[in-house]
Amino acid sequence: MLRRVMNGSDRAARLVLAALLILASPHAPATEPLPALRSDAQGVTVSGVSSGGYMAVQFHVAHSGTVRGAGVIAGGPYYCAQGSAWAAYYNCMAPGAWTPLPGVALLKTQTESLAKAERIDPVANLASAQVWLFTGKNDRTVRPEVVEALREFYASFGLTKSVAFVKDRPAGHGMITESAGGACDATAPPFINDCDFDAAGELLQHLYGSLHSPAARPNGNLLKFDQNPFASNDAHSISLADDGYAYVPETCVSGGCRVHVAFHGCRQGADAIGERFVREAGYNRWADTNRMIVLYPQAVARYGWSYGHWSFVMNPRGCWDWWGYTGQDYHTKSGAQVRAVKAMLDRLAQRPR
Repeated sequence: MLRRVMNGSDRAARLVLAALLILASPHAPATEPLPALRSDAQGVTVSGVSSGGYMAVQFHVAHSGTVRGAGVIAGGPYYCAQGSAWAAYYNCMAPGAWTPLPGVALLKTQTESLAKAERIDPVANLASAQVWLFTGKNDRTVRPEVVEALREFYASFGLTKSVAFVKDRPAGHGMITESAGGACDATAPPFINDCDFDAAGELLQHLYGSLHSPAARPNGNLLKFDQNPFASNDAHSISLADDGYAYVPETCVSGGCRVHVAFHGCRQGADAIGERFVREAGYNRWADTNRMIVLYPQAVARYGWSYGHWSFVMNPRGCWDWWGYTGQDYHTKSGAQVRAVKAMLDRLAQRPR
């Protein structure tokens, strides 16, 4: 009897110890895997706000063979920061006499060199892309001339008529919506601004062409998925959150849907504002009626060294990497975050087993 009790106690102790080890593990899976949904691999578009806008441009240029267009709110030209946090903050957000924007001719030459070296897709793909740009008249964080430089960058590759540029709204710095968020001219958390303007709907219609009217309210499934498998099982090491989100309409469960990737801005990930961006940015209602999956990858703040993660990353505001904190190839197909998001798209495109 005593032996049975001791064995039972030992088993209980081992179970408790195992549970504690799982809770302490930095790689413990917290959510379900991203499902394979046989999505349309050629029907991918991207968009983003602020650092997410820069990330959308990077992803578009790196994978222009499969990404058909980009929507950018308060973002600038490809490789603007030139691998420098200083240049990102000064030259590429609020440029001045001593901190000018890089010349578009230089950026074009560098982009062409990267394509020649096969570090990004051929630049010839860009000529057929659709691009939608937005700058707010009250945005003092990323100045209008930065977004204008992005328009000039795309124009240098032959995009003129296919670029829409909205710059007449009295908006501050944030995701621009029809009815969600704070004051239109605000620049404050959660950086979702009610401007009576549906930026998500406008950019989706420009990128895809004619779409059905959006649903009155979202009625699909907002899935939380584990991002670690797409980042060598250590999302935190490249400043990605453990969890990402995907909005999946019921009609997309059977396969064949397009995918739009929406990149949040700095201090706008779920760790900072909860699920507000993934629920209020405005994409989901359009996804419901237009057979579209919306992928919401998530970046997370890092403050240098982090327990259990052998990488030094300084990203205190949870921004996407558009200046090189994950490595010098951040803006190419080899960039850690670019690779992770591409792997997510590849997973969505797989057939269910």
